[in-house]
Amino acid sequence: MAEVVALVDYGAGNLHSVANALKAAGCEHVTITDSPDVVRAADRIVLPGVGSFKACAEGLTAIPNLVDAMHERVFVGGAPFLGICVGMQLLATTGVEHGDTPGLDWIPGEVRLIERTDRAIKVPHMGWNDVATTAHAVLVEPGEGYFLHSYHFAVDDGRHVLAMTDHGGGLVAAVGRDNLVGVQFHPEKSQAYGLSLLSRFLEWRP
Repeated sequence: MAEVVALVDYGAGNLHSVANALKAAGCEHVTITDSPDVVRAADRIVLPGVGSFKACAEGLTAIPNLVDAMHERVFVGGAPFLGICVGMQLLATTGVEHGDTPGLDWIPGEVRLIERTDRAIKVPHMGWNDVATTAHAVLVEPGEGYFLHSYHFAVDDGRHVLAMTDHGGGLVAAVGRDNLVGVQFHPEKSQAYGLSLLSRFLEWRP
């Protein structure tokens, strides 16, 4: 029986592009859903995210019981979890865009504006850039991903950093712990590199 991947719909994700990429990577059953019951029954969970941290966090928490269902399925049920772009940033403790906003606090840290260390550095960080893995990397491999973000995840514990990229200084490209991983780049826009990541996620047995 094919595994079910729940692609969480909270009004803030590039859902159809991500769903198509998951299918291209070999997923037979992608369910776009905002149902806590569907999330609780899913084999794997993907949380996309586009827009501001505040809007995404408020959209997610506005759906009754959805965050509780995600937490239960990931931390109690052990389902593999992948956060994408702002979906990765929501794993943080807090985001400061448009005022302090609580995140999921699954990986301690703060999402803050990319600092312009010189005038040549453009914000948002947009386009292809290297993904360099750390000693703690799982799932993520070295390569080039497509980025589009103005805020970055400043992670409290370096053991949770799986990969870095460079844009006027080091920026976290991927985070993770246990059975959850988040990537700042967009796998659905990262061509073969992104599809290979999604394929590994679909086979991941943490």
